[in-house]
Amino acid sequence: MSEKQAEESLKLFALNSNQELAGNVAQELGVPLGKVSVNHFSDGEIQISINESIRGDDVFVIQSISDPVNENFMELMIMIDALRRSSAGTINLVIPYYGYARADRKARPREPITAKLIANFLELVGADRVVTMDLHAGQLQGFFNIPVDHLLAIFVQAEYFVKKGITNDVVVVAPDHNGVKIARNLATLLKAPLAIVDKREGSTGHEDGNLTIIGDVKGRRCIVFDDLIDTGEKMMGAVCSLKNAGATDVYACATHPIFSNEAVEKLQNSDYTEIVVTDTVEVPDTKKTAKIKVLSVAPTFAKAIDLIFHNRSVDSLFNKKHTV
Repeated sequence: MSEKQAEESLKLFALNSNQELAGNVAQELGVPLGKVSVNHFSDGEIQISINESIRGDDVFVIQSISDPVNENFMELMIMIDALRRSSAGTINLVIPYYGYARADRKARPREPITAKLIANFLELVGADRVVTMDLHAGQLQGFFNIPVDHLLAIFVQAEYFVKKGITNDVVVVAPDHNGVKIARNLATLLKAPLAIVDKREGSTGHEDGNLTIIGDVKGRRCIVFDDLIDTGEKMMGAVCSLKNAGATDVYACATHPIFSNEAVEKLQNSDYTEIVVTDTVEVPDTKKTAKIKVLSVAPTFAKAIDLIFHNRSVDSLFNKKHTV
């Protein structure tokens, strides 16, 4: 097969959740976005039309399961069904942000495990592979019986702080005990010590005095590192505690900028020097502020798609050497 024929058998489609990221991935790959129409009936029902032949092609669909979560999920489900009925060769889902990932276990009796339910739906409707980034819990890969490529944004994030010169006298901070593992990974890349925000039992908010710091942050710059920022409460608690403990500049860093409710306003008015996120979830112009820095992970996804399409290992995306 010629290179031109190979390129023609790779089809990349974008739905409505993150058009900007999809466009950047297409540009990195050097392929156009496929022609698809996503419309809504007056009662809200979703109608999808694929406006080009995809028979026998390897199709990659980019769609985050982000706000509006249920609508974006249904778009993805309907698109998969359309692809399957149009005789696509393989259906590969590129899900930069996997919604419902926090419902990954039964924390209380009679609770659903919604993250598993989503995986069941995606497989049932006909997905062949999932490519995602920074799952809330890595174990979610085991919810699928199809291949899952779990990409990491940490190399892009670490590179950003290195280029800014934030490597000396810096401490990486886990905003709670659950985030210690991923915070330690960034600390290893930056060759920095680790600290933890310790939330005592009975704490109800970020200003109640029950948050203490495990580790030495006095007179040092800090990077509070997590997989996502939702309401911003956890990040607010961290910055207040770090400032009380004598930290100087404090940066927030997360992969997925969900930014629910008044999160952006709270973070903008906080003591954070900068809030560093990626474009796995599209940040609308109304939520972009001077403190928010968005890093693009399009090159990472483009490289993964290229490797998968050519049946090559994606191991190189997990073994980057980062020097400070």
